[in-house]
Amino acid sequence: MPGHFREPPPAGNRLPPPRPGAGRMHRLSSLLRGVPAAPMGRSAAMAAAAGGSGGGRQAVVAQLLLVVLQLAGSCGAGSTAALPVVINTWAFRKATETAWRVLQLGGSELDAVEKGCGQCEIDQCDGSVGYGGSPDESGETTLDAMIMDGNTMEVGAVADLRRVKNAIGVARKVIEHTKHTLLVGESASLFAVRMGFPYEDLTTPKSLSIYSKWLNQSCQPNYWKNVVPDSSKSCGPYKRLEKVICEKWTISQRNVHNHDTIGMVVIGGNGTVASGTSTNGGVHKIPGRVGDSPIAGAGSYADSTAGGAAATGDGDIMMRFLPSYQAVEYMRMGMDPTVACQKVISRIQKYVPEFFGAVICANTTGSYGAACNKIPGFTQFHFMVYNPLLSQAAEQVVDCI
Repeated sequence: MPGHFREPPPAGNRLPPPRPGAGRMHRLSSLLRGVPAAPMGRSAAMAAAAGGSGGGRQAVVAQLLLVVLQLAGSCGAGSTAALPVVINTWAFRKATETAWRVLQLGGSELDAVEKGCGQCEIDQCDGSVGYGGSPDESGETTLDAMIMDGNTMEVGAVADLRRVKNAIGVARKVIEHTKHTLLVGESASLFAVRMGFPYEDLTTPKSLSIYSKWLNQSCQPNYWKNVVPDSSKSCGPYKRLEKVICEKWTISQRNVHNHDTIGMVVIGGNGTVASGTSTNGGVHKIPGRVGDSPIAGAGSYADSTAGGAAATGDGDIMMRFLPSYQAVEYMRMGMDPTVACQKVISRIQKYVPEFFGAVICANTTGSYGAACNKIPGFTQFHFMVYNPLLSQAAEQVVDCI
């Protein structure tokens, strides 16, 4: 594993990441410079902000000072951040522990991501990662995965991978042995075999049972629209409907536990960032469907000058907004990881208020956070963290917004 380690770019070529909150502090200090006022303590500022004497200009200064004091307090709380850190979506503890153990044994951040996500593929986490889960509408399980190096910005990804269990491992080989970024379908499987991965059956009795039950329920739910016969009442094969009807997206069309991808971000002691994902996609998906997981910037994103992020949820919706990339860019601007995650969720909410999804974020200081969209049946999001301040992998919970 140490043979995979890549040295970070020379220090002269890398800008230090901005301190969390730096952008907001700069804007506030600019405002303060434009409003002269006599110095005041915390108690005086609070009194003025509450409507005390001193005039309108002094009240404005007082309100701004209160915000500055709050920001200073949050920066102090950030001192609990520590490196290295492993953070991943959902309560997939063994994946977190595996990634942490790889780091402790001297493996690289990429090694940790590969082995951590690979652990979920072995464990078939929640039936939504690895073999034997989420059969498509022909009954076959296929896999998507990606891995990203935040030093070089290289990405390796596979989608619609068939008959090969270790999807994240194949994605790593795309980085190491090709000049490409993403391989798909049967050709991705052939590549995997050339790289030494065995062909294996991804179907299990459980996945066959899921598929059989779905057929007996007239193929409900499914992902078709504007087709004949009516996809809400019967199975296919379908043909297109001449008149296209616009449908409003509803929660009932998707189960909130239908897309539980593992997304992972690992940041080493020197601030090197890596990220990755692995999933078997949406259950009963149309064959050939690719979601957000293997798409850089959607499923996950890593940049060693800013941080890393990963998303989970309804990939068909989330991939349209590149949430992981956007979260990292927010952190590059100095935004706290939790706030960065929340802003990404809020942006998607404007267009699809009832989408199912969550995002995890971590910056190069080791600070981390998460956010999720609140819908019926999904009001909290559980994720895992491991850093030197914790005696073991810790399950964290955030309330959805």
